[in-house]
Amino acid sequence: MKNDLERAAEQFLNLMDRLRKHGPRSAPPKDANISPSQLTLITFLDSNPGCGIQFIASGLKISKPSVSVGVSQLEDIGILTRQPDSKDGRAVQLYLTPKGQELHKLTHKFRCKKFEHLLESLTTQERTTLLELLERAIQNVEYEEKGKI
Repeated sequence: MKNDLERAAEQFLNLMDRLRKHGPRSAPPKDANISPSQLTLITFLDSNPGCGIQFIASGLKISKPSVSVGVSQLEDIGILTRQPDSKDGRAVQLYLTPKGQELHKLTHKFRCKKFEHLLESLTTQERTTLLELLERAIQNVEYEEKGKI
């Protein structure tokens, strides 16, 4: 027989699977002409301009070869640019181009609209409670992960 925490974890997992179909990792707008994995890289680079491939791989918990392929694809279509690292001649720093920044704005707005639709049926108090509880749960996990480093 499952205890309350196990039942809650299973229900949460189910909800997260359902949310993924409608949430930020679902397909970007069709006119963006990018894949969900490319959108993830663009979003990460927007928050971390000048980072390198290793930092992205570590931050997204994916392999360096996967990041390299995605970076090359985005560079080929003018979404990002590589610049030499002034401190390490072997390394490169990655930046969104103006085209990449515009694409990020477009996809961010699209993703926010999807979540607005998801949250609009809740009252202001319910939204506040939901967000506060999620924030607290995520902070607990982040705190535990920092302690393991």
